[in-house]
Amino acid sequence: MASGTLADAIRLKLGDVSPAERKVARVLLAGYPASGFETIAVLAERAAVSAPTVLRFVNRLGYRGFPDFQAALRGELDERNASPLSLYEATGYGRATTGEDRDSELLQRGSNVFSAAVAQTLAELPPHDLQHAVRLLSDGKRRITLAGGRFTNLFAQYLGLHLMQLRDDVRFLPDRDVERTAVFAALHRRDVFVVFDYRRYEQDKVAMAQLVQEHGGKVVLFTDTWLSPAATHAEVVLPSQVAAPSPYDSLVPTLAVIETVVAGVITALGEDAHQRMRHGEETARRMDLY
Repeated sequence: MASGTLADAIRLKLGDVSPAERKVARVLLAGYPASGFETIAVLAERAAVSAPTVLRFVNRLGYRGFPDFQAALRGELDERNASPLSLYEATGYGRATTGEDRDSELLQRGSNVFSAAVAQTLAELPPHDLQHAVRLLSDGKRRITLAGGRFTNLFAQYLGLHLMQLRDDVRFLPDRDVERTAVFAALHRRDVFVVFDYRRYEQDKVAMAQLVQEHGGKVVLFTDTWLSPAATHAEVVLPSQVAAPSPYDSLVPTLAVIETVVAGVITALGEDAHQRMRHGEETARRMDLY
C-alpha cells in the first residue's frame, strides 16, 4: 500500500467518510481502475449520490479536483503495467561502476531496498485483512486451494506446503484443463482460494476469483501495491511492495507476508497445529522421508 496507490487510499478512507461518500468509494473500488475514468455524473448516478458528493470524496483523498485525481490514476496505471524491459530502459539499470566498488555498491543498494520494502509492507499491511486471512486459513471446515502465476507459483507452493503440515484439506490448483475444470465445477461456500497475482497481471486469476465469489467461496489475494484486477472479487487483499535493485519486481516482501500469515495460522490453531506437526514428523520418519 504505497503512497500514490489510489485503490489503497480509497480503502483506508472508508471508515472516515460520510455514508454518501462511502457509496462513491465502493463504486470506485468495485470497478477499479476503469471506474476512475468515468465522468463525475456517471459516478454520481452509479453511487446514487450528488455530483458534489463525488467531488468532496476526491478532495478527501487529497486531490484538488477530478482532473487531478484522474491524472494520478493514469500515472499509477503506467506503473502498474510496467515490465522488466520498460523498467530497465527507463531507469538505466545495468549502468553501474566496475570492480570492487560495483560489488560494494550492489550489496548496499540491496540492503537498503529490501530492508525498506519489507518494513513498509508489514507496517502498511491492513491488520483486519491479515486477521481475516488467518481466520480463513485456520478454519478446519474450509477447503483451501492455492494458485500462482509465472513466478509466484513457487510462493503458492511454499505457503501450501506449510499449511499442509498444519491442517487438512489443502491442495494446489491442477495444471491440466480437465482437472482444473473439475475443481471449479465443484466450488461451494466452504472453499477458500489463495491467489497470487502481480503486475503484469494474468487474466485467468480474475476469472478464478470471480467464479469462487459467485459460488459463495472466499478469495485471499496476495498482490502488489497497484492491486491485481482480481482484487474486485477478493475477500482479503494482502499487498506487498515490489521495489528491487534490478528491473525485476522483488518478491522478498511477499515472502515476509507469507511467513507472517503462517505464524498467525500456527497461533490460531494452537495445540492442534502442534499435534499435526508431531504426527507428520512421525509419519515421515516411519517412511524414511526425513
